[in-house]
Amino acid sequence: MIRFEHVRKEYENAIPHKDVNGVVNDGDVVTIIGPSGTGKSTLLRMINGLEKPTSGKIFYNDEEITAANYDLVKLRRKVGMIFQSFNLFNNLSVLDNLVLPQLDILKIDKEAARKKAMSTLKKMGLDRHYQQMPYQLSGGQKQRVAIARALVMEPEVILFDEPTSALDPAMVMEVENTIKWLADGKRTMLIVTHDMNFAREISTKIFYMDEGEIYETGTPEEIFDHPKRSRTKAFVTNQRLLDISIDKNSDFNIINNQLQDYIKTQKIDSKLGYNIISVFEELVIQNIIPAIGDNVVLLSLFYDGKNIDYKVKYGGNQFDPLTQDDSLSLKIVKNIISNYSYQYHDNASKPNSLKFNNK
Repeated sequence: MIRFEHVRKEYENAIPHKDVNGVVNDGDVVTIIGPSGTGKSTLLRMINGLEKPTSGKIFYNDEEITAANYDLVKLRRKVGMIFQSFNLFNNLSVLDNLVLPQLDILKIDKEAARKKAMSTLKKMGLDRHYQQMPYQLSGGQKQRVAIARALVMEPEVILFDEPTSALDPAMVMEVENTIKWLADGKRTMLIVTHDMNFAREISTKIFYMDEGEIYETGTPEEIFDHPKRSRTKAFVTNQRLLDISIDKNSDFNIINNQLQDYIKTQKIDSKLGYNIISVFEELVIQNIIPAIGDNVVLLSLFYDGKNIDYKVKYGGNQFDPLTQDDSLSLKIVKNIISNYSYQYHDNASKPNSLKFNNK
């Protein structure tokens, strides 16, 4: 069990933690979410003894690990940490990256350490890479090696500091799947992440950090679907919102990629994903942009986990595209949307306003 009691952390120009209190029970998978600068990563670093709180106490199994005389080597035998930048030894092979910490911290025989390392690499599907150097691996493979290095220490707790933030989108899933596999083993884990869908899927408990504290704690359903406090509600709502400005000079391929990233990160199913791209291509590009000259379109999407709400606002004269002749592109749009409404607001910077959602 990990317990925070009135933890405060001050830097010269910032105070990320003012009064942090909370409990992580054995077997909990806790994701820590919140705006940038709220001290999420710093909290993990204090649990692992890499930083000290300015005041307050942190306990691990009822021992105060922030006490001046606490043995940090003893702590790191029990608490492993995975960093966003991998922190592998670049001058050592994959195998030796797993062997060295066992020799230094666990003080076990080198041959036993090698056997344990190879067994762990095999479980992780990395055994064929054991002779390679880190620079020969993909980002996803490097992060999985970092996870394997933590596992050979047989930790009771694993800390993940934004484990996918340094990865290309194609590699994120392999690392997230590895962490999900670990979570199925009932291991205690704390994970700092910006991927809200991953947090929802993997967690037994969410810490939302804001205003220098653990502002709200709850299950994924409580935090994401029924938040009690105003800042939590604003944060989780904003994660599902995408605003894109488009005009006739925009690079439509770049915008398409933004939409594809949104579909992927929100884990939107293929049908709804097709609808999003169709609205962009058939409604915005084919019909609105040619009609409004140099004016700008603001396309807003909000995904609530099941449905997508669309808002499309644009400048120019009064123009409702769906009252035009039924071209093929408009037939496609009408086929995939419902609850359509159009309004024109004379005094607005973007007076034309459409609202609808998916069927």
